[in-house]
Amino acid sequence: MYEGGLEKMRWSISETAEWGDYVTGPRIITDATKAEMKKVLAEIQDGSFAQQWMDEYHGGLKKYNEYKKQDSEHLLETTGKELRKLMSWVNEEA
Repeated sequence: MYEGGLEKMRWSISETAEWGDYVTGPRIITDATKAEMKKVLAEIQDGSFAQQWMDEYHGGLKKYNEYKKQDSEHLLETTGKELRKLMSWVNEEA
């Protein structure tokens, strides 16, 4: 995105993905989503996001590790792991 904006991003993906961007993107990035993204940006700008992360880090990463474990057990991850075993061109060690 920083090198060439949306045009270069779309050039680097498949036409199917680009089509999905055009027809699905506006359904996902709504006014409500934009408002929430502005709140997140404000938290980054005012330092509260960094403070929350420092508190989590210094507190032993309890929530962080819970989130990480939940994601590792998500159906998308477990299915993907099995499918990648069938793909000789995918090197999971990299």
